[in-house]
Amino acid sequence: MDNQVYDVAIIGGGPAGLNAALMLGRARKSVALIDEGQPRNAVTHEMHGFLTRDGISPSEFRRLAHEEIAAYPSVSFFTEQAVNITGADGRFEMETMQGKRLVSKKVLFAVGMKDRPLHIPGLKEVYGKSAFVCPYCDGWELRDQHLVVINKGAELMHFVPLLSGWTNHITVCTNGPDELTEAEREELRQHQVLLFDSPIRQIDSQDGIVQQVVLEDGSSLACRGIFFKPELVTGCNLPRAIGCEMTETGAVVVDDFGKTNIPGVYSAGDVTSRFQQAVAAASQGAIVAAMINNELNGAAWRSKSARM
Repeated sequence: MDNQVYDVAIIGGGPAGLNAALMLGRARKSVALIDEGQPRNAVTHEMHGFLTRDGISPSEFRRLAHEEIAAYPSVSFFTEQAVNITGADGRFEMETMQGKRLVSKKVLFAVGMKDRPLHIPGLKEVYGKSAFVCPYCDGWELRDQHLVVINKGAELMHFVPLLSGWTNHITVCTNGPDELTEAEREELRQHQVLLFDSPIRQIDSQDGIVQQVVLEDGSSLACRGIFFKPELVTGCNLPRAIGCEMTETGAVVVDDFGKTNIPGVYSAGDVTSRFQQAVAAASQGAIVAAMINNELNGAAWRSKSARM
């Protein structure tokens, strides 16, 4: 076991975990950042909407972040997968898949979300190249193009008006029953949005760029891009295993300061929010790190007062 007792163990090295490590390092706190190095956005070529980093590749973003954080020697990086946590506020013990054992006073889960396997033939080949989930991240690159939206029900009726800010050429594939009311179908017709509920047979592409979506009823829908609703799961099972309150969608429930229902355990980033953007996750990581630092400093102050 590592003999050091870290102030904070951060599990997850995406924007939330990295920005938290930066803040805590600058606050002179000892940090163990544990990350297996398999980010969800590794499939994408570029990140967008992050001021001064618009268009950067995810791998370059992480490289620069590690380089900046390295200036603060109290932060240690562990390229490992955390698999078990025991203990309580003030002393949590972590074990990694590789057998390393670490101890920390506080824990910050920045584990993000992961995609379930994609069951539409051909979607994997275009995901991150011409098929995306967030128009704020990738809508600009597909502006005014013919796009297919794979979604249904209430979420579809939220998503199509949003996407219309980037293009008016939208076709919807619900890949089965559309789960819409007749009034909602009429709303789509009024906006010249074509609706197909036949299951998707396959997505044809060339070098990662979608060419057409082929349906089981024989329809072929030419397009230059796709936006789809992903099926997500929590980045790892440790928040649930340690007893954190979770939502039905697998998100960790936190208060305004990133605190979970478990004393000493915090969470930040995509695993706590449906608004999943790198810049938002980084912001949350910074805010939660400040809260953790305040709690650590307050405890140290009170302990010193008690000894006087």
